Amino acid sequence: MTDRTIVVLPTYNERENLLDTITRITASVPEASILVVDDNSPDGTGTLADQLAFSDSRVHALHRAEKAGLGAAYLEGFAWALERGFDIIVECDADGSHHPEELPALLAALSEGDLAIGSRWVAGGSVVDWPKSREVLSRGGSAYARVLLRLPQRDVTGGYRAFRASALQALDLDHITSLGYCFQIEMLWRAQRAGLRIVEVPITFTERRYGVSKMRGMIVLEAMARVTAWGVRSLFVRKTAVVARETARV
Repeated sequence: MTDRTIVVLPTYNERENLLDTITRITASVPEASILVVDDNSPDGTGTLADQLAFSDSRVHALHRAEKAGLGAAYLEGFAWALERGFDIIVECDADGSHHPEELPALLAALSEGDLAIGSRWVAGGSVVDWPKSREVLSRGGSAYARVLLRLPQRDVTGGYRAFRASALQALDLDHITSLGYCFQIEMLWRAQRAGLRIVEVPITFTERRYGVSKMRGMIVLEAMARVTAWGVRSLFVRKTAVVARETARV
């Protein structure tokens, strides 16, 4: 039996991009369902999602009262999908920066893993139409988190990911604390600590054509502060464990 797959699209003011993104997803993986999680977008994205859901049974719309962060939207989308028995749950941006045409490769990678990450920073991965400053910020953020949290993956902040339902269930989603930019780092860190099999797949990330990016410098700084706290805490736990083992030998 084919795994039931759903693509979760968090949206806030993505009316100009949503139809194109959904059309490309259904063309690339016709059997996949799509869940639009809209944070009460002032531009009418939620209304468009309802119209698309009415005309296509593969599309569903979930409405939230207000804009409360990317992580919160994904967590609500994950819960919705898990309750309905989907086997594979995909994170994807609604703005076209993640190419739906690369979704089949991401799904195929789950034959070898519990979590497949679309990676910009492995061989074959790339970014298009990014200023150098943003690339430096993204690469630097990934490198910093990798070192502090001892993560072997190259792209720890990317948001194009495919999870097996069992992987999400193993992550104790009720205790995820990050709602913004840091959400992707925390999810990967927890997956690594849970011993999940993680595969990176090269992707091309293209800057959005319409709308405004939600990324802000303060969001990144807040994420790095969280990563630092997690890294220091993990180092303390590891050192305490080492001392305990040495003491036990005496």
